[in-house]
Amino acid sequence: MLDVRDLHAFYGKSHILHGVTLRVDEGEIVSLLGRNGVGRSTTIRAIMGDVRAEGSVRFRGEEICGLPPYAIARKGLGYVPENRDIFPTLTVRQNLLLGMKHARRPGRWTIDDMFRLFPNLGQRADKPGGVLSGGEQQMLTICRTLMGDPHLIMIDEPTEGLAPLLVQQVAGLLTTIAERGVSILLVEQKLTIALTISRRLYVMGHGRVVFEGAPGDLQGNDGVRKEWLEV
Repeated sequence: MLDVRDLHAFYGKSHILHGVTLRVDEGEIVSLLGRNGVGRSTTIRAIMGDVRAEGSVRFRGEEICGLPPYAIARKGLGYVPENRDIFPTLTVRQNLLLGMKHARRPGRWTIDDMFRLFPNLGQRADKPGGVLSGGEQQMLTICRTLMGDPHLIMIDEPTEGLAPLLVQQVAGLLTTIAERGVSILLVEQKLTIALTISRRLYVMGHGRVVFEGAPGDLQGNDGVRKEWLEV
């Protein structure tokens, strides 16, 4: 589904990523872990074409490195940024409609699906997005991206700042998304969530991947956790 090889990324003259290699297979949830500042968010921004990058990014067999973000999105790659980026003056329903790729050709997700997954959004369907809580805005952002019917969705820190109950709701949503055939590349800070829902994990340090394996492999590797994850 997604095959990234020897990816380098730059902010101006600053060299941030140093040869990142990772893959996400069909229907997988893959988590990208690491401390703040190691390049996790830059990795998914580079894949999305939002950061100057060099290397190879193949999505569904096609090279996309160097394409503009809108072209990459049209190929079925979704991106949920950490800052949410909802339209605060538009209603919940209007935000969701804006996410649709083809207005006359619905994808596998509908607005009714979104409201079933998150009844809170249904109850506030005609309220401006700006009046939602932080957790509700996070749900709205994920759901708006799903309305574009992506084959793979990259999500940056979806549980940051959320109450424990909402964290569990978001984790449940991600599992449901994968069960419906959408692959997920997840940047996550909460190790417990990543270990619970991911099929595979990558750990980053200093702009490189320093560990790859299954959740059980990471749980059994005290050295990696202490050096690259624990504060």
